[in-house]
Amino acid sequence: MADLAAQIEALRARGARRADPVRWSLIEALARRAQDQPGTVRRALEDRLASLVAACGEVLDRPQAAAADAEVAVRRGPLGVLVDSLARHAAPAAPAVRSAASSAPRRAARPELDALPYFRRTWSKLSVEQRLAESRSALPDNAGPLNSHHLVHRSLTLMRELSPEYLERFVTQVDALLWLEAARKGG
Repeated sequence: MADLAAQIEALRARGARRADPVRWSLIEALARRAQDQPGTVRRALEDRLASLVAACGEVLDRPQAAAADAEVAVRRGPLGVLVDSLARHAAPAAPAVRSAASSAPRRAARPELDALPYFRRTWSKLSVEQRLAESRSALPDNAGPLNSHHLVHRSLTLMRELSPEYLERFVTQVDALLWLEAARKGG
């Protein structure tokens, strides 16, 4: 632990807090926690701490351009860095067009494949039918008129009869929300 403490102090002197503040905060927290732990837990924390210290040292050893990228990443956040990366690697777009009404640049829309709308409609209808089948299979055998599954299935069925296009949009939104929920949970 003494060697690790010396490495941490050396990183502090080199300005590790500015280069990688998130990792540095984790290093400091793990170092404090490792001091209070006994035996096996302490060794596990020290191993993790050693890997973090090594990674932080690598960030400091990079050339200045890479360190500047890391600093931008910290200020901008992961989503902003992703957007910047996508913008750098995107295919060159059509020249920007400026209209008299708007001074904001616009990109010309890329042409869509002729078959794409057909496949979107087909997929949307299949998704609706799949959701209705799932709803039907979830119905209990002796569901009363106020059973929540029964009410949802009845609502979806009536929606399909009254406005199939609305049901398709509704199911698309529900699918998107379910996907977001699964992504948030990590599954």
